[in-house]
Amino acid sequence: MNPIILVLIDLLVLIVGVAAGYFFHRYQAESAAKARQEKADDILKAANSQARMIESGARENATKIVQSAETEIKERRIELNRETDRLDKRRAELDSRFDKMEQREQALNKRQSQVDRRGNEIDKLYEDQVKKLEQIAQLTPEDARKELFAAVEKEARGDMARIIRQVEAEAREEGEKRARKLIADAIQRVASEHVAEVTRAVVTLPSEEMKGRIVGRNGRNIKAFEQAAGVDVIVDDTPDSVTVSCFDSVRREIGRRALSKLILDGRIHPAHIEKVVEDETKAVEKIINESGEQAAYDANVTGLHPEVLRMMGRLKFRTSYGQNQLAHAVEVSKLAGILAAEIGANVERAKQGGFLHDIGKAMDHNQEGTHAALGAEFCKRYGVNPIVVNAIASHHHEVDQETVEAVIAEAADAISGARPGARREDLEAYIKRIRSLEEMSMSFEGVQQAFAIQAGREVRILVKPDTIDDLGSARLARDIAKKIEETMQYPGQIRVTVIRETRSTEYAK
Repeated sequence: MNPIILVLIDLLVLIVGVAAGYFFHRYQAESAAKARQEKADDILKAANSQARMIESGARENATKIVQSAETEIKERRIELNRETDRLDKRRAELDSRFDKMEQREQALNKRQSQVDRRGNEIDKLYEDQVKKLEQIAQLTPEDARKELFAAVEKEARGDMARIIRQVEAEAREEGEKRARKLIADAIQRVASEHVAEVTRAVVTLPSEEMKGRIVGRNGRNIKAFEQAAGVDVIVDDTPDSVTVSCFDSVRREIGRRALSKLILDGRIHPAHIEKVVEDETKAVEKIINESGEQAAYDANVTGLHPEVLRMMGRLKFRTSYGQNQLAHAVEVSKLAGILAAEIGANVERAKQGGFLHDIGKAMDHNQEGTHAALGAEFCKRYGVNPIVVNAIASHHHEVDQETVEAVIAEAADAISGARPGARREDLEAYIKRIRSLEEMSMSFEGVQQAFAIQAGREVRILVKPDTIDDLGSARLARDIAKKIEETMQYPGQIRVTVIRETRSTEYAK
């Protein structure tokens, strides 16, 4: 084939290929552009749709906000109207009150003017009366003042002397009570032949023959008994009885029980005596332990050492002014608990202090010191709380009271010992004072009846109305009060009330 034709064919193929490539490339470019345009249109549509949704939501939120704001504005407007009404009413009330205050002020000014005018009149009348009194008495105000001061000074000196006598009498009475108490404590701790009523126990015998058997041949039985029991046995002319004497109440009780048992048994000889005394010692120790535990249970006091309870049990055989010391301890503990509960103090510590306050009275005479100091030291040794130890040591003011529980224990002790019937001497003194008040009141002329009431703190007197008038009643009350002050010893005050009554009765027919 002709080379030219071949070249033309190649050239034609090349042109066709170039044209085809051009058109293909153009088609691809147009397709890509069309795809991009469609994608852009989709994005634009989505953006427009989202914009419309956002706009719609914004409009709804704006509508809700506007509605909420309008509602709040309405509520605020209503509240403001209410507050305005309230302020208007308040303003009206204040205006009314202000008008009333102005009226009252005017009335007060008017009354003040009247009072001032009346005061001026009174001052003038007072000056006139003073001048008249000076003319009548022939005394200047200075002289009258001097005489008045002299009279007042005389009366004050009399009152001072009366108070001094009263204080001295109270101190004397308190000193006597303290002395009697100290003597009673000494009686319980140290033997003395002069105080048989608290140191002796009488044992009844079935016959006089038993006295010889108690003494034994050459006195060996009684010597063996006294040595074993630590007591003195008195065999005298008293019929059908012997006396066991000892300063120690526990040993005295052991001796009394042992001797009673020996008399009942009939076998009285040294060997049997020692056995019986030993048995009764154990029995009494058991009683002491049980009594201490029972007393702690009755007083509702817990946490005490067994040795402390045993020592408290010894108080079962102690008395003071006729009052059993163990029963007294239980009573003081209960009173202290009540007082502590009422004032908000520590009830447990107060009850323990009241229960143990007299534990020192159970100590024997070989230990020196007051029962308060001995009891405090003993309880301290066995781990009792320091608050309770201070209450024991200070209940007679031998040391300072550091806590309110100590004061409560002292008060409860005083209440238990001072109530009527607790101690025989106090009851007798109480009855005597009541009778003395009534008899003293009846000794005055014109008195019809006299009654001492309020435990002797008040005396009411009925007078004869035809004998004593109203002024005489006042003078009688003062005279009786002065006589009571001068002749009687009493704590506190005594109120004197004189009653005068007149009745007139007529009948209409």
